[in-house]
Amino acid sequence: MTPDATTDLPTAEPTSRTALVVGASGITGSALVDQLLAEDWEVLALSRGGSTRDGVGSVAADLRDPESLRTALADVRPTHVFFTAWQRQETEAENIAVNGGMVRDLLAALGHAPLQHVALVTGLKHYLGPFEAYAQGKVPETPFHEEEPRLETPNFYYAQEDELFAAAARQGFTWSVHRSHTVIGHAVGNAMNMGLTLAVAATLSNELDLPFAFPGSEAQWNSLTDMTDAGLLAEQMVWASTDPAGADEAFNIVNGDVFRWRWLWPRLAAYLGVDPARVVGPDGDPRPLEQQLTEHEGAWPAIAEKYGLVETDISRLASWWHTDADLGRPMEVVTDMSKSREAGFLGYRRTERSFTDLFDRYRAEKLIPTP
Repeated sequence: MTPDATTDLPTAEPTSRTALVVGASGITGSALVDQLLAEDWEVLALSRGGSTRDGVGSVAADLRDPESLRTALADVRPTHVFFTAWQRQETEAENIAVNGGMVRDLLAALGHAPLQHVALVTGLKHYLGPFEAYAQGKVPETPFHEEEPRLETPNFYYAQEDELFAAAARQGFTWSVHRSHTVIGHAVGNAMNMGLTLAVAATLSNELDLPFAFPGSEAQWNSLTDMTDAGLLAEQMVWASTDPAGADEAFNIVNGDVFRWRWLWPRLAAYLGVDPARVVGPDGDPRPLEQQLTEHEGAWPAIAEKYGLVETDISRLASWWHTDADLGRPMEVVTDMSKSREAGFLGYRRTERSFTDLFDRYRAEKLIPTP
């Protein structure tokens, strides 16, 4: 049965800049909504259940159902679209079909809208390959540059880009693609949330006297790397959607600093209250969090009750597999930001501060305990 598609939109006349944020409840989408509201945009949020956030119009639709999208968007006229959603599938062929199809069907359903710009979030799998062949085979030399040719391996990011390019040519809007590294930002129930995952791992370490063992490779521990603050990603997306220098371009987006995990891991552990004696670096093969901690997940409800935490379902907090994949790469991962710097985007974040500010927010919301 086709799900009902409804809209609950502001009654005021639209402003000259109306943003439709797809995936508004995720890490990137939440930060985007914050940024757009701060800049006085009219903001509409599209999701299956609709948005309940104050000051944000709601569009309820199923991204995988073209008819649901056509019905929900029939009277919606955004000037800008920010596409931050994806759905993980079992194989890359399914990822391509589903995630490429969502971009295609959403933009087709907005054929009537006065679109000026569409911004799409992808990531460094553009350079490293999809989950099925992640960081395997021949990959570009670091730092990664936007002009690198696509890998020969099929990749749902490429499918999303191709659907974006085709719709832009057909409908006459400009576009931008934003290739982030691992994103540090606020969300609950997100499948790719390293910040909250590490905080939960540290809590289990503290409460169960477990080692806080780095789950990844020696290469990741010792080599330079970088990350992306969700707020910075949002700033770049809004900049590219409104500045001519951002039109019809793909941009890398990372914080601007580099670090080694052998430096940052013990610092994050200390901030999360982990006994220094339990902080362990790599020793031979990676020790994935999924292997370390899955057997201890059953302790979380009691921990939540002990500290008065609001979420007892650890699966909504920790995404072991994603953190394991990022930290298990057997190579250096550094991203070049020259292209957007030269175009005029000069935003910067310090990665350690991005993490500690996020931990403070999760503590304030009673999602993790305060040591």
